[in-house]
Amino acid sequence: MKTLLMHPDRDFDATVPKSKENDDYAQDIELGVLLDAMAAGDPYLREIAQAALFGAWGNDMGTILYRQDILKDCLANKDVVRLFYELAQEPFNRRNDRLYRPFGDEPSVKVSTSVRTLKDALDVLRRLRNTCNVYYKGFSSAGFTRFFKTLNDSLDDGYLASVNSDLEQLQFSSGVLISAGLGEGGKGVDFMLRHPQERDTHLIQRLTTSAPKSYTLQLHPRDEAGAQALGQLQNRGLGLISDALSQSAEHVFGFLKMLAAELAFYLGCLNLHDALTRIHEITTFPEPSSEPRIFSCRELRDTCLALTLKQPAVGNDADADGKQLVVITGANRGGKSTFLRSVGLAQLMMQCGMFVTAQVFSSSLRTGLFTHYKREEDRSMKSGKFDEELARMDRIADRIRSRSMMLFNESFAATNEREGSEIARQIVLALLDREIMVFFVSHMYEFARAFFDDKDVKTLFMRAERGEDGERSFRLREEKPLPTSFGADLYTAIFQTAPEPETADGTSR
Repeated sequence: MKTLLMHPDRDFDATVPKSKENDDYAQDIELGVLLDAMAAGDPYLREIAQAALFGAWGNDMGTILYRQDILKDCLANKDVVRLFYELAQEPFNRRNDRLYRPFGDEPSVKVSTSVRTLKDALDVLRRLRNTCNVYYKGFSSAGFTRFFKTLNDSLDDGYLASVNSDLEQLQFSSGVLISAGLGEGGKGVDFMLRHPQERDTHLIQRLTTSAPKSYTLQLHPRDEAGAQALGQLQNRGLGLISDALSQSAEHVFGFLKMLAAELAFYLGCLNLHDALTRIHEITTFPEPSSEPRIFSCRELRDTCLALTLKQPAVGNDADADGKQLVVITGANRGGKSTFLRSVGLAQLMMQCGMFVTAQVFSSSLRTGLFTHYKREEDRSMKSGKFDEELARMDRIADRIRSRSMMLFNESFAATNEREGSEIARQIVLALLDREIMVFFVSHMYEFARAFFDDKDVKTLFMRAERGEDGERSFRLREEKPLPTSFGADLYTAIFQTAPEPETADGTSR
C-alpha cells in the first residue's frame, strides 16, 4: 500500500537535502520564520516542512495542482486531518515505544516482535479506515479519494479477520510444532513448521482413537545444553517464516511512517494558515504556469514580515508577463527588499503546492531559487567586500540552472558606480541568455539606465514610492528609474541631531 498524498505517483522523500544553495536563499528570504510558523513548536513538523520546501524545485505542474487540491480539502476539514495525523503518529508515540523496538537477529525474537508489531499496527489501520469511512464525504481531492479507496480495498473486514486469526496462531500459545527428517550422521534435515495440532481434552476419545506412536522427551530444568539444543531446533523451524513476518511488519510500519510524514506537511500548512488568519492576512492559491516568462501578482505580501510584525504586510502589484528582468529602484527603506523577499517566498510556496499571501499570484515554474544579497565585509580581512561579492557570484554561476529565478539585492555596489554597473549588466545579460528570471534591487542609476535604453531586453521597472516630505508608503509602482539617490534622506539619517530639551517655561536651553 502507498499513501501518495504528496506525489500522485511516488512516495515523499522526507529527508532534508544538504546544499549551500538552500542555505543561501533560506537566509536571504528569512525562511526560518515561515518554518517556525508551520512547526508551531513541533521539531518533526519543522523538519518535514523544510524537506518539502527544499524539494519544491523538482515538482512538476501535476504535482503542484495535486497538492493544492489536497490542501484545500485539509483547510475544509482541519479537525479531521489532525485526527488522521494523530492516528498515524500513534505507533511512534514515545510513551508507547513497542513498535520502535528493532527486530532481533534470532528467528524466535523476529517472529514475536513482528507479530506484536503487526497486531498493533493493524489495529491502528482498522481505526484509521473506520474514521475515513465516517468523514470521507467532506473530501473531494483525487489524493484523498484514492487514499480512502486504498484503505477500504486493502483492509476490508474479512481480510483483517483472517490476518488476526493467522497472527493468533503465530503466537504459538500451544507450542511450536516442527517436523524434520534424519540425514547423514543422524543430523536433522527438511525442517518444516506445522500448524499446531488441536488437543482433544476428552479422555474417552483419546483412549479410543488410534494414532501413531509418539514419544515425549522432557528436559531437566537445569539441563542448559539441552535447552540450548532445543532452542536451536526451534529457530531452524521459525527461520522459515521469520524473514517474511519481519518484512510484512516493516511494510505496515513503513506505510504508517510515510502517512505521518505526508500528513505532517499538510498539518504544517494548517498551522501557517491559522497563524495568518489570526493576524487577518490574506491568502490565495497561486496559478503556476508551464509557459516561460510569466510573472504577475496583485497585493503580494511578504509572508515572513507579516508573521514577524503580527499584522498584515503592505502588498504590491506587478505585471511582468513576457518580461525576464525586473529592476527595482527608489529611496532607502521604501519596501524594495521586502518585495524581493515576497517574490522568493511566493515562488517557493507555489512550487511546494501551498497557498501564498496575495490576492493574485501567477508565475512560470522555476528550476531553482538563487539569491545574491549584500553581506558584511570579511572580518578576517582576507578579501574586501567587492571581492567577496564576486566570489559568491562565481559559486552561484557554477550551480545555477536554466529557467531558475535569481534575486539580487544591492549587489556589486561596493565599488564605484561605473564599474559596478557594468559588471552587474554583464552578469544579468548572461543570466537572461539562459532564460533565468532576474529581479534586481539597485541604487546604481547607470545600471538601471542601461537596461532602460536597451529595447532588446524586455524589462519591468519599479520604483519605491517616496512623498515630498520623505514619507514612505512601502509600495512599489511601475516607474522609470530616477538619477537621484535622495541625498536629503542620507543627510537626515547621518547628521540630524536630537532636539534640544526644553526648560520649564518652554524655551530651549
